[in-house]
Amino acid sequence: MSDHQHFHHDHAAHLAARGSQTQRAAMASIALALFLLGLKTWATWRTGSMAMLGSLADTGLDLFASLITLAGVSYATRPADDDHRFGHGKAEALAAMIQVVIVTISALAIAWRAIDRLRSNAVTAEADLGIGVSLVAIAATLALLAYQRVVIRRTGSVAIKTDNLHYQSDLLLNGAVIAALVLDQYLGLRWADPVFGIIIAGWLLYGAWHAAVDVLSHLMDQEWPAERKARFIEIATAHPEARGVHALRTRTSGTHDFAQFHLWLRPDMTINEAHDVMDIIEQSLLREFPGTDILIHPDPEGHEDRIDYVPSEMMMQGQ
Repeated sequence: MSDHQHFHHDHAAHLAARGSQTQRAAMASIALALFLLGLKTWATWRTGSMAMLGSLADTGLDLFASLITLAGVSYATRPADDDHRFGHGKAEALAAMIQVVIVTISALAIAWRAIDRLRSNAVTAEADLGIGVSLVAIAATLALLAYQRVVIRRTGSVAIKTDNLHYQSDLLLNGAVIAALVLDQYLGLRWADPVFGIIIAGWLLYGAWHAAVDVLSHLMDQEWPAERKARFIEIATAHPEARGVHALRTRTSGTHDFAQFHLWLRPDMTINEAHDVMDIIEQSLLREFPGTDILIHPDPEGHEDRIDYVPSEMMMQGQ
């Protein structure tokens, strides 16, 4: 196997590995959601707490959202085909956007129910039970969050990031349930439970907004961060035959990264010589940016094509 074939084989293996990790993370979140759903349903029935009801609703949404995440990441790992030449990575972003819509609707429903409960001044019961259930939920959620952070660090999956956000909110939700029950039953502050329900709804809306911003950056093909692009250019221009890089364009689709650029080379180079140089540069880039789909276009040194947009900070000419 040639070096070029070897690197493309590694590229495919890297994408497959990332897909497997994201699917396992999605299945882990589904398993936790099922466990917590049963536990909180029982606790809500026994305590009548609005804060616990809000936490239960969030867990139900987490389950539905995690199912969508699993479908999204599974579809996103499918290889490119004739109809989707850039792969199916944006399925992750679409799955994450569906989650955002679900969370927003849920938050509004929880707020409405809590306001209604505040006006009726109903009481809760069995605080010890609700507190115990919330502590169990916190411990289980911390374990899942730790696992998800590992997967996110390795894959950069936007769908798992959004799922992770849901379970981060669960920590606050369960803490709020504990605080609400203590204030309501032990200190006699009857308004505490519905007020905490409203606070929980506000937190969910805040998280949904930030998740939506992240998802839209993927759907709109936002460029990589400046530091990452600068490092990419540094590696691309490290080869002694590279005279500079221009017209760099980058984007991320799910766990798939894409980068294309024009490479200035000596005008007297043969096609074979230019091809060999570009192969070496591509291999160097893939070592630091594994799994990235890289497209290099050779240009005679100093030549600039007419293109729609060339960011001035990306214009780099060799010395």
